[in-house]
Order: sequence, then C-alpha cells, then structure tokens
Amino acid sequence: MPMPSRLRRLRVNLYMIWLGLLRWLLHLWIRAKVVPEDLGELELDPDRPTFYVLDTYALTSLLITEQLCREQGWHPPARGFRADDIHLKRSYGADRRYRGLFVRSLERRRHSAILRELVGLADGRDQTGIQIVPVTVLIGRAPDNEAGFFKVLFSENWDLGGRLRRLFTTLINGRDTLVQFGQPIDLDRLFAETGGNSQALAKLSRILRVHFKRVRTAAIGPDRSHRRTLVEKVIKSEAVQLAIDAKARRDGIDHDRAENIARGYTREIAADYSYTLVRIADRLLSWFWNRIYRGVEVKHFRSFREVSPGYEVVYVPCHRSHIDYLLVSYLLYYRGFVPPHIAAGVNLNLPLIGPLLRRGGAFFLRRSFRSQPLYAAVFNQYVSLILSRGVALEYFIEGTRSRTGRLLPPRLGMLTITVRAYLRYRNRPVLFQPVYIGYERLAEGNSYISELSGQQKKPESLSDFRNVINIVRKNYGEVTVSFGEPIVLDEVLGEHDPQWDQTNYSLDSKPSWLPSMVDDLAERIMVNINRAAHVNPVNLLAIALLASRKHALDEDDLVRMLDLLQAIIKHTAYSDRISVTELESGQIIEYGLEMGLIERHVHRLGSIIRTDATTAVLLTYFRNNVSHLMAMTAWIACCFLNVQRIHRTRLHRLTATVYPFLRRELFLPWDPEQLGPVVDRCTDALIDMGLLRQSGDRLQRGPGGSDETYYLRLLANSMVQTFERYFITVSVLAKNGSGNLTRQQLEQLCILSAQRISLLHEFEAPEFYDRTLFKLFIQSLSESGILGRDDQGRLVFDRHLQQFARDARLILDKEVRHAIIQVTPEVLELEGKAAA
Repeated sequence: MPMPSRLRRLRVNLYMIWLGLLRWLLHLWIRAKVVPEDLGELELDPDRPTFYVLDTYALTSLLITEQLCREQGWHPPARGFRADDIHLKRSYGADRRYRGLFVRSLERRRHSAILRELVGLADGRDQTGIQIVPVTVLIGRAPDNEAGFFKVLFSENWDLGGRLRRLFTTLINGRDTLVQFGQPIDLDRLFAETGGNSQALAKLSRILRVHFKRVRTAAIGPDRSHRRTLVEKVIKSEAVQLAIDAKARRDGIDHDRAENIARGYTREIAADYSYTLVRIADRLLSWFWNRIYRGVEVKHFRSFREVSPGYEVVYVPCHRSHIDYLLVSYLLYYRGFVPPHIAAGVNLNLPLIGPLLRRGGAFFLRRSFRSQPLYAAVFNQYVSLILSRGVALEYFIEGTRSRTGRLLPPRLGMLTITVRAYLRYRNRPVLFQPVYIGYERLAEGNSYISELSGQQKKPESLSDFRNVINIVRKNYGEVTVSFGEPIVLDEVLGEHDPQWDQTNYSLDSKPSWLPSMVDDLAERIMVNINRAAHVNPVNLLAIALLASRKHALDEDDLVRMLDLLQAIIKHTAYSDRISVTELESGQIIEYGLEMGLIERHVHRLGSIIRTDATTAVLLTYFRNNVSHLMAMTAWIACCFLNVQRIHRTRLHRLTATVYPFLRRELFLPWDPEQLGPVVDRCTDALIDMGLLRQSGDRLQRGPGGSDETYYLRLLANSMVQTFERYFITVSVLAKNGSGNLTRQQLEQLCILSAQRISLLHEFEAPEFYDRTLFKLFIQSLSESGILGRDDQGRLVFDRHLQQFARDARLILDKEVRHAIIQVTPEVLELEGKAAA
C-alpha cells in the first residue's frame, strides 16, 4: 500500500478515535430530548444511504447527532458516505457555517459545498436510494433574549455566538438540549420533480432553509424586542396616537397626560416573558403533574406538528379549569414548541400571582372595554404587534370557565381583533388550532359544586391559591389533551370574500362581511373542539348513573349500560379524532371506585353501584363534557319514552324541529340538509344493538318490562333534562300569552320556574340554574322564526309554538309536563309578589 494512502487512513482513524473520545465525554454531560418522540414517525429507512444536514455546524451538534444516530442503529454522520459508486469523506453537511476563530461571521454561500458535490455525483443515476435528513440541535433553547442568570445568558437564541459562547452554552445548558430530526427528503424524487442538477440543488437548499427556520421559530420563538421597547412601539403607533388625541380633547387634558394614561394601559396589558421563569415552571410543573395526575395523554399532536410550520398559530382550547393555562403551555414546551402568549382576564392580575403569570406569557384584558376607546386602541394595537412578529397566541373564546361542562357560547372580541390584525399586516398565514381538554376530576370541584347548585360565582382572590396544598394531596386521574382539526384563516376569509387578499385594509376598516365571517369562524372552532373529544371512564360512569332515578344501578345493569355507551359512541362518532377509553366496563367500575366517585353496596341479590348526592352534582359536569356525542341517539331514544312505535318519517320530522336548538347548544356539525343520513345511522346503531326493531317504515321498541326498553330509557334520560328545560321556556310563553313578555322577563321567569321545579320535585338538574342555556334557547326560537318582537319589544308567537308544545308530549312524562305547567308563573303574578 502506498505511504500517502496509509498516512491518510491513519489520520482518518485517529480522527475517528478523537471524535469518539469527545463524543463519550459529551455524552456524560448532555441530556438530549429528541423530537419526534417516536422516531418511527420519520419513516427513515436505515438500510438506505443516509446523508444528514445540520442547521448550523458546530462540533457539539455533530457529536450529539452522532451519538443519537448510533443509539438508533442509523449510519453515523461522521463516517464516510457510500451509495453505489458515490463516495464522500463524511455523511453530513451544514446549511450554515461560521468562519473566524474569535470573531465569527456567517459564510456567504448559496449551497453547502458537500451537498453540491453529493447532488452532482447523484445526477443522472437511477434509483440511488439516497435520503437526506435535516437535523436541528438546540442547546438550552430560550424563547427570548432577555438578560438574567447564566442559563439564560448562554441559551439558544437568534444572536450570533462564537466558539467560547458555544462552550459555555454546552457546559451550562447541556442538560436541556433539544434535537429535532426532520422528515427524510428522497433525492431520487427530487430529481424526478426538477429538470436537472442545478434545479434539484436549488430546490433542496430552499426546502432545508425553510425547514430550519420554521423549526427554530417553533422551538425558541421569533426574535422578540424587550418589553419596554414594545410598549413604546404601541404608544407611538398611528392608531394609538389618534386615540390619545381624542382622549385629550374629550377629557380636556394635555397630550402628555393622555399618553401617560395609554402607557399605563399598555403596561397593564403587556406580557413580560421570562425564560428564567419558564425553566423553573417546567421543573415545578413536571413535579406537579406527576403528583396529582396518573398521566397526561396527548392525542393528534403529530398531525398538528406536520401542518403548523409556516403558520402563525392561535391556540383556542376549551376552558374547563385554571389548569388549562398551565397545561397547554407545558405540553407545547415539552414537545419543542415555544409557549404562546395567553390572553387572561384582568381578574387574574392579582398581587404576586399576576407578575408570575405575566412572565409566563400571560397578557391581561378587561372583561369589557367598549366604553373605553383609548384602552381598546391600545389593546388592539398590542395584539396586532405581537401577532405581526410571529408570536403564537392562546385564548379561550368561551371567555370564562364552563360551569356546566358544556362549551359556552363563543365571545367574539379576541377573534375579531385577531382577524382585523391579520387583514392589516398579513406577515404569515394564521392557523387556529382547537384543543379539547378532558379531565376526570376538577381541581375547582368544590367551588363548581356550589355554583352548579345555584350559588353565585366568587371572584378570584389570593386565598384561592392556598388550595394548592389541598390539591397536591389528591389524585385527579388522567387528563387528555386532544388537538382538533386546524382551521386556516385564509380559507374562511376566501369563502366570505374571494377578493379579500386584493384589498388594503386601513386602521378603521370594518368590511360588511366581517361580522358573519367571525361568527362562522367561531362556530367552526367550537365544532372542531367537540370533534376532538375523548370519552374517559368518568364520562361514561356519569352518563350511566345519572340516567337512573336515584343515581344507582345494579352492577350487572351498569356493566351492560357501559358496554352500550361505548358501542354507541364508536358506531356514531362523527370524526376520526373522537376517541373512547380502552378500559372494559368492569375496569371502568373499579376505576371509579378507586377514584372515590362511586361506591359499591353489597346486597344478597346483587351488588349496587351508586354515588352520593354531592358527587352526583359534580358528575353532571362530566356527563355534559360529552353530551354532544350522545345527543342524536339519546334524542331518538327519547322519542320512545311514551310510545312504543313510531314511523321513520315522523322521527325525521320531529328531529328537524328540535335539531336547530340542539345544534346551537351543543355545537353539532351537521347542516339541516345533512340530517337525514345522520338520523338513519344513529337509528340503525340502536337496531344493531337490539334496543329497537324495524318493520318496514315503522320503528318499535320492546315491551315495557324488557331489558332492552330499560336500557333505552336510561339512554334517553341522559338528555331528557335538556328537553325539560325547553318545555319550561315554552310553558312560560304559553301561560303568559303572545305579546305580554319582554325577553328579559322571559329569561327571569324561566330561571325562577326551573329553580322551583328543582326544589319541589327533586329533578336535581344543575343546568336549571344556568341562565346562559335559557338565553341560548330563546335566541334559537327567535332565529328559527317561532318567536318575534312587536313594536314595544315584546315577544310574539303563533301556532308553531303550540305545535312545539304538543310534540313535547311524545318526549316528556305526563307528570313532568303537569309539574312544569303548574309551577310556571305569569309575569303579573311575579311582579305582584315582588311588590308585596
């Protein structure tokens, strides 16, 4: 063998030994989190030639990647590359390289030299099988550039750093390293899609640059200015300056004083993101979740990860608990995404707590600021500014936590602000990401029990946070966070105005189509939250036990009922993102006993499973979480409560009558013209399970004493209180007559009637205390044309309301209808008692 060849091989071997030593030393210190968690998602074939491209070259990045590849059994990047007769001295390149020993500067180049060589050698060959894998290594990722502790100082950001900084970054933050492998790029396919060497190289480089920028932005956030600079940019904006001038003229004060008021508003609103706090919170919350939960399951995150790059993401979760804020941010951070800025009510801006939330990404807003034009201008400009800078947002469009377990009607303020900000700036397309959060026990359970029983909600205070001590002593089961189908804002805008992107919108632009477009967007978000629901064991136990008169069932009946509920949900699920617990019925019962939600009463004739009155009130919350999944089958079961048989045609007619009200309340996805196949599918499911029989066009249940009829009645009872509430409203209208009630009077009479019925007849329906549900139904009656208004604003109706009341005889028991009619008051009677 010639001497130069031996020396070259010796040099290569010594270099590999040196790298191996460094890799071993580094591995002792580095703790890397790999994304995706399941590397099988990459569809990387270890038997094919693999070439890695690093985001930015650094020796530590290469060694970390080398170690991870060896652990996975993949070809190591530092070794030579072989693909047929293509030979390269190494199997990696870098999208960016810096030169200089101490003063580092970015090399100006269009393509990686070794990547150009690889593409050139592979050009013109058939089926090389080469796969190119992008790799991003972030040591001590940081979502801001603020000064602080050493860990913050030497964490990943957008600034240029030298070798010495990289050394300190590795020493100080090495145990908080994130490595993200991208989907492999098939070089053969790239050649097939392009015309040759130069075009393939240009497209490959462009794909890699876009990928690396998106990954870095998602992981450490966009480059953000200091909060003080941001405040001044809000104040100096044209919109806020105009509002300041108007404030000065209106209140007779000078411009400087009005500007100071605006500056105070901005400081009250603005987040003060602190990576120091985020890192501390990460460790505290990891301990906290492990302490109070058996696990946190995340569903459909992979599909979100795939679609989110390139978009400005707005997370829109349902709002069940104060824990929602922490949970979503923690899960995003844990999976390599920067936590979003979260819109929080100013009621949470408490002493000590407010500054902590602000440093965790919260920005605060007042409940209403229609009468405060300067505050509105400041808030709108702040949201517009952070949105234009690529900061992810999160807000709860319900406006407040749901006390009933159902989704609340959306409040459109934040959506409108977001849409108008996007119309004005349009830096990146906006993607709304609905998120369903399902709990098995609520940290606020005790306060919810009192509120579900009719007591007024207490305002938040510092004393509430003392309950954390009690919280950590209990077990709250599992939490499921499910990512729904995302909604691209551009697509919704295009449906309402195909020319929207060809119009320049000013500060005060309010297109005529904007209100209907925001309504449509809000409806889609709520529907997609429901489409991602997960049915946990507590949901199933709540549906089954609350359907019985005394919240107790024979254990064998409960097992059978749980089996039926699981089968119904699986057969009638209207989205592939809807999921059901994998526990079997017996395991669900044991789980409920272990959680302390139910108890087993041993009896000689068979054990009885029951729950106490206090827990039953709370279980209504968990039943309502998934009531939208049971609505159609439970409605069909209701139609057989008082009759044994019914024609399909009549069932379809009755469903068409009641569906608009169910759709509005439960955010069901079908348009009225889509309803027929849905009813048939749900009916067929009940037939398949033996709960109904069919003879021609006629549907029939079993005789009154049969097991099938018993289970059908239990299924119906899961929704019957909703129809009782509807009948209360109709009865109040009928008793007072057309043209005698205002809308406010009707709402008040409905609430009082429902509360009285609950007290006198032990209906025990917490939703009877919820004014929002009555308001929704009254609004639906108006939208469907059943209710109108005369010149004095009083409600008027015709025979259609009477037909609605007659149809109720099919659903509600005679005793129940009589009790409701007897209790409902007339407005004159109510006013007389109030005067007395």
